[in-house]
Amino acid sequence: MAITILLVAWVFLSPFILPGDTGSSGQPLTVDGYPTSVSATGDDGRTRTLSITLEDGQEPDLDNIRPGDRLVVTGSGFDSSRGIYVAICQVPASVDTRPGPCLGGVPELDGGGAGTETVEWSPSNWINQEWAWRLFGARSYDDRDRGTFRAFILVPPASEDGLDCHDVACGVFTRNDHTALDNRMQDLYLPVRFSQ
Repeated sequence: MAITILLVAWVFLSPFILPGDTGSSGQPLTVDGYPTSVSATGDDGRTRTLSITLEDGQEPDLDNIRPGDRLVVTGSGFDSSRGIYVAICQVPASVDTRPGPCLGGVPELDGGGAGTETVEWSPSNWINQEWAWRLFGARSYDDRDRGTFRAFILVPPASEDGLDCHDVACGVFTRNDHTALDNRMQDLYLPVRFSQ
């Protein structure tokens, strides 16, 4: 019993005690236009790619998104030893600053255990490989070795909780989850603009 408690405590606490490398994803804050894919090589030498399609596989018009749109966000090259959030967030003023606030917030640690492999459309998605976090609703990486994932974003209203994406620059972001909040290595984004 004591060994089990120690193992569970290690899974939950090790990311906070051993936060790992920090650095930049290598993506500049300025992105020309509204591309549906971006790649960058981070300080850790990993080349990460972030892409967005519509539910039917077609390319979306990211300069004209609407609440209720369904965006399939895919990534590759991510460090699967770290969890990530995927959401529409305000573009930060600096690459050293965490993206946010985010529409729909970030996933709650509600213990819902909502079946991590089913498609569940939500304003924000949480990807984390560790089984303990998946009990709290995180989806696993599709391929841990290649760092690939899929997230299913249901576009929320453009304005909530003091953030209005009509007034400030926003994008679909990946960023490290609560286990490495200050680590900017996995911050990638694709700009979006809401229809008026």
